[in-house]
This record gives sequence, C-alpha cells and structure tokens, in this order.
Amino acid sequence: MTASNITQQLIKSHLVSGSLDPGSEIGLRIDQTLTQDATGTLVMLELEAMELDHAKTDCSVQYVDHNLLQEDHKNPDDHLFLESAAKRFGLWFSRPGNGVSHPLHQERFGKPGATLLGSDSHTCAAGAIGMLAMGAGGLEVAMAIAGEPFYVKMPRIWNVRLEGELPDWVSAKDVILEMLRRHDVKGGVGWILEYSGDGLGGLSAMDRHVIANMGAELGATASVFPSDQVTREFLKSQGRQQDWQELRADSGASYDREETIDLSKLEPLIALPTSPGNVVPVCEVAGEPIYQAYVGSSANPGYRDFAVVAEIVKGQRVAQGVSLDVNPTSRQILQNLARDGHVLTLLQSGARLHQAGCNGCIGMGQAPATGRISLRTVPRNFAGRSGTREDAVHLCSPETAAVSALAGKITDPRDAHRPYPKIKEPSAPIIDTDQIAPPPSRSSATKPGLVKGPNIKSLPNSQPLPDRLAVKVLLAVGDNISTDEIMPAGARVLPFRSNIPRIAEFVYIDVDPTYVGRAKEHDGPHAIIGGANYGQGSSREHAAIAPQFLGLRLVIAESFARIHWQNLVNFGILPLTVENTREHIAADDDLVIESPAEQLRSGQQITIENTTRSTRLIGDHSLSSRQLEVLIAGGLIPWMRSR
Repeated sequence: MTASNITQQLIKSHLVSGSLDPGSEIGLRIDQTLTQDATGTLVMLELEAMELDHAKTDCSVQYVDHNLLQEDHKNPDDHLFLESAAKRFGLWFSRPGNGVSHPLHQERFGKPGATLLGSDSHTCAAGAIGMLAMGAGGLEVAMAIAGEPFYVKMPRIWNVRLEGELPDWVSAKDVILEMLRRHDVKGGVGWILEYSGDGLGGLSAMDRHVIANMGAELGATASVFPSDQVTREFLKSQGRQQDWQELRADSGASYDREETIDLSKLEPLIALPTSPGNVVPVCEVAGEPIYQAYVGSSANPGYRDFAVVAEIVKGQRVAQGVSLDVNPTSRQILQNLARDGHVLTLLQSGARLHQAGCNGCIGMGQAPATGRISLRTVPRNFAGRSGTREDAVHLCSPETAAVSALAGKITDPRDAHRPYPKIKEPSAPIIDTDQIAPPPSRSSATKPGLVKGPNIKSLPNSQPLPDRLAVKVLLAVGDNISTDEIMPAGARVLPFRSNIPRIAEFVYIDVDPTYVGRAKEHDGPHAIIGGANYGQGSSREHAAIAPQFLGLRLVIAESFARIHWQNLVNFGILPLTVENTREHIAADDDLVIESPAEQLRSGQQITIENTTRSTRLIGDHSLSSRQLEVLIAGGLIPWMRSR
C-alpha cells in the first residue's frame, strides 16, 4: 500500500468522485458546515429555495459573530431570521455575543479526521486539530447542508516542516507572517499546506489555529496539522476527549513540495499596509508612533493571546493617546480570563473591552483614526477594511501589539527589557455551552416558519448563458483585487447582506464610485477586467451575486483566487484567464463571444472578439464538465432546479 500523508488520508476517506491527480476535479463528502451571519442569511434563503427538509450533515452550525452592532432593526431582524432558520433546517445556533465562529467551532464541534466546509474563508483554521477544513461560497455550503458533495480542484500538497523552538517574544503569528514574507498572498493558491516536524510540540492547539487561520491569506485551499497529543489534551480540556483520534503521515509519505522553518531563528514580524504579504521585521519600522493596538479576532483567538498581553501590561499604563482595544473571541475565553484576573489587569492598564465577536476585524466598530497606525492581530489589512477609508493597519503578534501600546510607538517586543511571560492554558477551563442552542430532532412533527424582517429579500433570478455574449467592459482593475474591494464589509454595508438590490449599491464603491451608476445606465450585460489573483480574501458570495444583479456576465483576469472564481461560476458569471489581460483589453471596449456554450463544451479555450480594437483573444476557462453545465444554466440554483 502506498504511503499517504495526512491530507491524502483525509481526502481518500471522503472522496466520492474523481482522483487525487492535482488539478482534476474531486467531489468530497462533507461532515460538518459552518455559516456566519454575514454570509449565512443567503445560505438560509438558498436552503429555503431548495425546500430542504433537514440538514443532511453530521453537524451544521449557524454562528452570529459579524453583524453585532444594533443601531437599527436590520441586524437584530437578521439574527431572529437565522435563529428561525436554524430551527427550521436542523442547525445548531450560536447566539449574538457568544463569540467568533472559528475558535468556537474548534472548541465545541471540531473533530480530527472530519471535513468542514464554511461560508467564511477562515474556516481553514479548523485544520489546526486535524480536519480538512475549507472556505467556500455560501451556495456551495448550502449544497453541502443538503447532502451534496463539495467539488474542488485537487490541490497539490506542500509540507512545511517546523523545527526547533520559538524564542522569547516570538509566537505563532510570526510563523505565519514568515510564510507570507516568503511567499506573499498568492503563494499558496492551488495548495494544501501540511505542517509537520518536532517544532509542533511547542505549539498549542490554538497556536496552530493562528497559523491555519491565516493560510487563507496565502491563498491556500486548506492547512492541515496532525492530530497528536497536543490535540488530545485540547479536546480533553473541552470535555470532548472522545472525539480525538490520532492522525499522522505514514512513514515514507511524499509531498509535491517541501519547506523547512527553523523556529529558533524567527524574529518578530509585521505586515505593513495594505497587504498581509507586505511583511518586514518589526525592528525595521520601530519608532513609528501608533494610534491603536488591537488584540483578538479569529487570527489570534486563544486564551494565551489575551493573557500574554495582560501580563505584559500588568502594573503599567497604556501610552497617552493610544487605544488598546481588547476584542474577546468568545464568552468562554472571556470568563476564563476574568476568573484568572487578566480582565482586571487589562482594564487597569487603560484597555478598552469590547463584546465577543468579529467586530473591528471586519470594520464593525473599533475603526482607527484617519491615517494613524493601528497595530492589529487580525488576519487582513486590506485598505479600508477597518472601517476607515484612509487607514494604516499593520498586522502583528499580541506581544508586539502590547509592548507597542505601552511605548506609544512600534516597538520590537524583544526590547521590552523584562522577562517574557510564559502563559499556560487553563487545565480545567470554564466551559460555557449555554449560548449555543441545539437543533430540534429530525422527528419533530412541526417545522417552524422563517421569521423575515423587512430587509430580507428573495434572491434575484439568474438567466442562462445567451447564444451570443456581447458585453461592454465597464471596469478595469489591477492585481490582487480583494472581495473587500469588490463588496466592502463594515457597518455601512453588511446590514444589507440579506437585500441584494440594496447591497449592490456598494459594489466597487471604494475603487470606482461611478461603477454602479454606469452599470445601471448601461442596462445590459457587461464585463470587468482584472489582473493577477482577482478576488482574493473573504469568501463572501455577495462579491459575485451583487455585480451579477447589476449585469456582470464576464470577468477576464490573469488569474483568480479559488473561492471567488467558484462563486462567479455559481452565479452564472463566466471567468476567463488571459495573459497580460490589460494589454489587450481596456475599459469601454466591446467584447463578443459567439456561441459561448458550444465553445465551452468543445475545449478549454474560448475565442473573444474585441470589436473596439478589431482583435481576437484566446481565453482559458479550466472548468470541469459539471461546472460548464452549471454556468450554461445560469448558475448553481437554476442548474439544481433543472435536475
């Protein structure tokens, strides 16, 4: 029998179609799903459209963690809708204020050896405990809840061997920032990262969560850690030792790529604006004055990440003019921090305590002042994501954030001139399950109705691919366009997540405020031209469905981020790749694709006529036969109806 690495073991045990040949489409059985409120409302509307009776997965959980500000009726109405949908379709429901989905899922539901699909790109964090966990568009998660396989291109597998031990003042955030320093934001596209090595012994389950979470920033499909004694101790501490199983690579297992990080040689790192891949040593930018230091989020969610900050600031005061924002990731972690005295320490230092949730990470409060440096332990620093358009967000470890908050300027934490606090995870933590409601039994005689507020609108209809696709290019953008730029988050936009006509008003608003008006004036199908890694970042399918509502039918780019590429297909938008796209096509060009369905079915290339320039281009689509039929039908929902 051929030796298998952990990733191959996970895929083989869940494979329902396809083979493990890199680049070919595979279908996977999904054991668990995760949805959150920014994306989950659409998922629930999609389940309603499918007339689903009851979730077919082993475990599906709906979290409310993104849209917690209740400045009017929209967010609380959606919370009630999601709670009613969880009851209607048989999902667990985590109430507002209970915490961020990813660490909560790891604590309460994650199981080594299982598959997890989530409508959030950071679902990959669950790979920390030996799961095959992937982010996807909400429609694909809805399909998984309904019992359908998840289809994805078989990634290549990249072994990252961690050796040695982290030095004082260097932590897990610096490990993933080192990966981003080496490989940038598209270095992991098409790969699953599998971590191994003796260095793992010094990383807790939540340390591994930090690294797996920000695999999304590399563009990786997933990150996988072994399930070992560290995993076992974590599950035991959560009262779930029975869910543990050992997972390790077979002796002699091979990989498509291998790399080593010597942990002992790492130093504190920081990602400068406006990309997680813009990483330099902290010492290179030390001395710059800061406005804010923010700790928490799904990227640094563990007890240690807050306790180490408390111990660093203990007996001291945050520098004048600096806001130290503490963003607890769960009520459970907050209770344990309070029991152990860390919350009081933080408050006495001058820190500001916020409710448990995503909050400032996605621009839902805690926005920084214009142009002032905000040090954050969050996973992303795309321009404007913080809620401030002209922001200056830097990504760093909790240690760097805390030491800098005391100094009032960016400071290498090794210059703290004090012993490094060694934090131990609580051996018997407080476990809080009161804010997670279980689903009703499958045998329940009555099915509760859905509670819909006035801001919840039905999904727009999708149209099949026309016999002749004639479009005008309404927008041309550059490399690494994120879904935050296509469809912004934050307090001004996310409350409309259940109202596609309304949220469509914000498409590309911070890149080109004229785009929406021009799309409405054009009143016909149009195209967008992009560069490399188009659609990186969040999994939000609003970045596909809202432009589609405005008439988008074609996106041509040099390359696409995985999740957004699939979301475009799911909503009937044709994604094509063309080398050096912007040398051949510009805004206001008119493009024609004759007999697009026939061309799609006949091969991997499509002829594009640029009638403005009287030129012809060849575009590649790399779609599977299943995806072709989905696209031709106008998207996944009409394709499902046709079946």
